Amino acid sequence: MDEVKDFLKSRTFCNLFIIFVNIAVFLIMEIIGDTEDVEFMLRHGASYTPWIVGYKEYYRLVTCIFLHFGLDHLFNNMFALMFLGDGLERAVGKVRYLMIYLGGGILANVVSCALEYRTMDFSVSAGASGAVFAVIGALVYIVVVNRGRVDEFTGKRLVLMAALTLFEGFTSTGVDNAAHVGGFVFGLLFAVLLYKKPRQSRRESSWYY
Repeated sequence: MDEVKDFLKSRTFCNLFIIFVNIAVFLIMEIIGDTEDVEFMLRHGASYTPWIVGYKEYYRLVTCIFLHFGLDHLFNNMFALMFLGDGLERAVGKVRYLMIYLGGGILANVVSCALEYRTMDFSVSAGASGAVFAVIGALVYIVVVNRGRVDEFTGKRLVLMAALTLFEGFTSTGVDNAAHVGGFVFGLLFAVLLYKKPRQSRRESSWYY
């Protein structure tokens, strides 16, 4: 128990809160229904382009970020977020982290809806992966600005992670690749707008060069 407490204490507040919210929502949804039932998820806030555009149910662009199809879906997203989100929150602060996570997640869903509306190929979707990719995109930019490393993250590691995940998505069925790509791009753009590189002291800068 002490190890668990120490681990939780070492996590950043907003990221940990988002993870707890996702887990709480999942547990509630499992109690009242089945998170692997598409119709049930649709009734409770999953994204579906015809209803978002036709019935103007824009709230689904937000609610679907906190819904997951089954335990594996939840675990994969929250496991990645546990470590990636901490690094981003330490780099940009609580408010900017929330802006990148939520803003990137929402805009990722907008990209997905726009593509579906254009192709007329509709599906019910949910999950935090668009927001997680926004976190990855933001971290990639911050790592580049800081010449290759932030916290325990390196640019090569993040790009490789994003590339492998995207490749897996494009070679698998039932994955919203448009949301992944959109989240990554908008996360990077949010970081460009919101991140300010800490100034180095004279001692640090002279030592570096």
